[in-house]
Amino acid sequence: MSNHQHRFIEVVRYIEANLDTDINIDKLCHLVHLSKFHFHRQCSAYFGMSVISLARLLRLKRAAYQLAYRDEKNVLDVALANGYESHEAFSRAFKKHFDMRPSQFRKTPNWDLWQTQYEPILTLRNKIVKKQQAFQVDIVDFPKTKIAVIEHRGSPNLLGATIQRFIEWRKLKRLPPSKSKTFNLVYDDSRITPPEAYRFDVCCQVDTDIQANEQGVVGKEIPAGKCAKIRHVGSEDTLGTAIDYLYANWLEASEYELRDFPIFLERVSFFPEVAEHEMTTDVYLPIL
Repeated sequence: MSNHQHRFIEVVRYIEANLDTDINIDKLCHLVHLSKFHFHRQCSAYFGMSVISLARLLRLKRAAYQLAYRDEKNVLDVALANGYESHEAFSRAFKKHFDMRPSQFRKTPNWDLWQTQYEPILTLRNKIVKKQQAFQVDIVDFPKTKIAVIEHRGSPNLLGATIQRFIEWRKLKRLPPSKSKTFNLVYDDSRITPPEAYRFDVCCQVDTDIQANEQGVVGKEIPAGKCAKIRHVGSEDTLGTAIDYLYANWLEASEYELRDFPIFLERVSFFPEVAEHEMTTDVYLPIL
């Protein structure tokens, strides 16, 4: 990776780590050893947007996750935690991007408009990861694991509602991530699967059988067996790059074959509790 590319990775990391404060442009310029004049021009060229716009989008993403998945925080708390000085300023910015007030989004999240607004960030993050690509693959023996599952079937843009139902069930059963490991079973590639055919399971580890419930949670298990594992540290936006590496690069060069079980993820640390660049996800490819 060139020093030029490394500078912009440092810019994104700094912004992600300081979303709750005003972005200090002078400090950023010093961090990447650029004058303010060159800094703004080079960042806009590389990111496809200004640094301020980048920070705004990242703040609003974190705010949206806090509203949708962390109901213990009220709207003002979310506003202040993301660098807004008042409820009103936050509501104006949020409605501009989501076409909904924060309180409306909390009740019925609509991620479709956000996906369009957020596309430049997805493009940027995957661009950075492809430049960095150097994944370590370990071979591990994964134990048989009983899991509670909500089966998401349909557009990936509707996944947020499924996650909310699952969080509700976990709270009722007192199974927070600190006590019960969190998994996802990934059946399909959202880039090539029609939205209506997309399949994705939201899961957590359990010790007992699952009883009938209003949230639609069912019992399954992850079978014991050998897996190729990558520990991915960074935004969920770039998980696809790690998965592609396992299928397209590592598997072809290895002597292993695929087992009849989908690739699955273990969520080790979560956004928005940690900054996106600190998220940790273990990616498991079942092999034999």
